[in-house]
Amino acid sequence: MINNLSLFVRQLEMHARLSVEDGAAILSLPSTERRLARSSYIVREGEVATTCSLLISGIVYRQKLTGTGARQILSINFRGEAIDFQNVFLGNADHDVRALTSVVVATIPRAPLLSLMKARPGIAHAVLMSVLIEASVFREWIVNVGRRGGEVRVAHFLCEYACRMDALGLEKNGYELPVTQEQIGDATGLTAVHVNRMLGLLEAKKLIRRERHRFHILDVTGLQEAGDFNSAYLHGQTILGDV
Repeated sequence: MINNLSLFVRQLEMHARLSVEDGAAILSLPSTERRLARSSYIVREGEVATTCSLLISGIVYRQKLTGTGARQILSINFRGEAIDFQNVFLGNADHDVRALTSVVVATIPRAPLLSLMKARPGIAHAVLMSVLIEASVFREWIVNVGRRGGEVRVAHFLCEYACRMDALGLEKNGYELPVTQEQIGDATGLTAVHVNRMLGLLEAKKLIRRERHRFHILDVTGLQEAGDFNSAYLHGQTILGDV
């Protein structure tokens, strides 16, 4: 039986060097597998953190709600990623994490994970790198929502999504995009109507082609330019087939 935590090891090794002993120590952590339906909450804002969840399959997103119930999607996370490292350190969740698709998560108790990081500096460094790269992505999303036009925001969103799918080897005859136009709007600060119009513009310029819940990139360079996209903020993940 494959240890689900091997995905965690591979993800950490994308940005930091782990020894064989470090990897074995991670694989020995206790974990519980959970299967959750689309739209399920994995983390709720205000909860006390007792575990850390590793995404085994599927896609999740982070969100914050305003006092009036308006939603801002903060990031999207893919398989192999720990989806609540911040909460492990801070003790309480300050945002929600929800399933964008049906997902499988491995839940690791907080105490042994913290003990392992204290005992093994290599693992602590890898976790720190992961948290710092998440912060880098958050900064880019702030710029995208705050300082870019509508078409640029949507193109940038598609570029990052494709880049991260490529890095995980998940691209197969186009990119599965299981998000509604409303959800893209909540990620980019636009209305669903505006998102639809921007996607139409990108199609009209022959940068992408849409097929239901998939999209194909027809012009990699053109889409990057349209999205003001530079993958440096992802710190090492391959950009769109290493073009």
